[in-house]
Amino acid sequence: MEERLACVRFNNVGKFYYFSTDMDIKKGEKVVVETIRGLELGEVISDLKDLSEFKLDTELKPIKRRANRADEDVYQFNKTKAEKSLEICKEIVSHYDLDMHLINCEYTLDASKVIFMYTSETRVDFRQLLKELASVFKCRIELRQIGPRDKAKIVGGLGSCGLPLCCSSFLGEFDGVSINMAKNQLLAINIDKISGACGRLLCCLKYEDDTYTDIKKKFPKIGSKIKYNGKIVKVIGLNVISDLVKIDDEGNISFIDLKEVKLISNNHKKKNNDGSH
Repeated sequence: MEERLACVRFNNVGKFYYFSTDMDIKKGEKVVVETIRGLELGEVISDLKDLSEFKLDTELKPIKRRANRADEDVYQFNKTKAEKSLEICKEIVSHYDLDMHLINCEYTLDASKVIFMYTSETRVDFRQLLKELASVFKCRIELRQIGPRDKAKIVGGLGSCGLPLCCSSFLGEFDGVSINMAKNQLLAINIDKISGACGRLLCCLKYEDDTYTDIKKKFPKIGSKIKYNGKIVKVIGLNVISDLVKIDDEGNISFIDLKEVKLISNNHKKKNNDGSH
């Protein structure tokens, strides 16, 4: 059987990576692969694809094998082991009085390497810490500094919407989010209200941004002038959900239906066109 492309994820909402395989593996099956961290257990999250569909500039690592019951038992054992290792590491960090907050701990499937994830506001000199951790855990040690978004993804919690955080429930990777998205969606620029549990801009600002951009094409621009009730008035706001346009008529503020704006604008253009002949 010729090699095909498999998409593998290592945590329920972790990033996914591509591997090659000549096995007939189905979506949802657990597999063992070798990554830069070592042997790991992951899950195939989509149907296999033909390699010819992709222009790959690097050679993909192959899936080593389907995961068996023993692999899954070891994986669960390592998760329990990691919880205990995290507590031990916290005690050692406290002993050295280092400015680092430990968040999570993971072992590779063969337990040849343990990864401790932490956050810190400063650069940490952990040379002595590494030596002691290596002597305690008897394996390779990786100390990985993560950002506030990754921390929220690992810790989890509830968002302002009352639902579990997107990053810890279904987001595999973080999309770029900018303050311009909040402006595009006509939100009040109150940083506290448009920031998530991580302290960064809400990931959900990305979800509707393209929709708002598309819908706003049928609205007059804020700051533009339109004709209404025989007067020239200024557009000072929009409510794209209710199809309303906020206008300023010599100090009198009101909302008018978008349909009225279109009718007025079209009539105004038609008169101008008629007068030009």
